[in-house]
Amino acid sequence: MSRRPESERSDWTDLDLLTREEAYGRLQAEIVETEARVAELGDADQAERELLDRRLRALRESAADLIGS
Repeated sequence: MSRRPESERSDWTDLDLLTREEAYGRLQAEIVETEARVAELGDADQAERELLDRRLRALRESAADLIGS
C-alpha cells in the first residue's frame, strides 16, 4: 500500500467549489431573504435594522464584485 496517510493527501478533489455564477446566485438569494427580514421589521427595532442594512450593503457589494459591475 503506497497511499499517503490521510493527513498528507490533498483535499482539492474533495472540495465543492462554486463557480462565480453559482456564488452570485446564492448571494442574490440571500439578498432577497434579508430584504424580506428588513421589510418585516418595520420601524420597531432600529438596531437590528441597521445590522441588516449593513449586511445588505456587504452582500450587494460582493455580488457586484463577482459580476464585475
